[in-house]
Amino acid sequence: MAATDRCPDFTSFARMTVLDWLLDSDPALRWQVLRDLADAPEDVVAAERARVAAEGWGARLLGLRDDDGQWAGGACFPAAHQPSEEGGQPWRSTLPTLVLLRDFGLDPRSAAAQETLALVRENCHWEHAGQRFFDGEVEACINGRTVGIGAYFGVAVDGIVRRLLEDQLHDGGWNCWTEYGSTRSSFDSTINVLEGLLAH
Repeated sequence: MAATDRCPDFTSFARMTVLDWLLDSDPALRWQVLRDLADAPEDVVAAERARVAAEGWGARLLGLRDDDGQWAGGACFPAAHQPSEEGGQPWRSTLPTLVLLRDFGLDPRSAAAQETLALVRENCHWEHAGQRFFDGEVEACINGRTVGIGAYFGVAVDGIVRRLLEDQLHDGGWNCWTEYGSTRSSFDSTINVLEGLLAH
């Protein structure tokens, strides 16, 4: 038996570059690859980005939206969520979904984004005490992500920014448990806030 008979043929793999592989993906990734790695013209990037609302992951998420603009009937938690002893966050409510749509690059000027954000402003309230979504609540990690969403989609979130700046701890960071007496910042909360402030 010849050596070539024992080895798989990798010729077809060698012809595909990493760029080819990335471009053979969902519109949510493809438009960013075209912009950042392929130096594609702006109109080509824009056309690909416009597909996020109508095809692939973005369209699938938008299709799961409730009629009132929320996902799973809640802001941070699904409406039917019952905390379990194991804890954990069911990542299918409005906040994490809007974060994903932002990361996918849903165009804030698109009809889908405009309709969704208008409905969220009108109907979505935090589980903490019924605060309106874009007014924020008490947890820094939630407020940081909400600021990032608002900044991306063009919704005023100055009130949340002021609260975050007031809630900064003495060590320079933030913690979601400040309301319960925590005086030491957490890495996750601080990153969420800093990313939101940077976007703002």
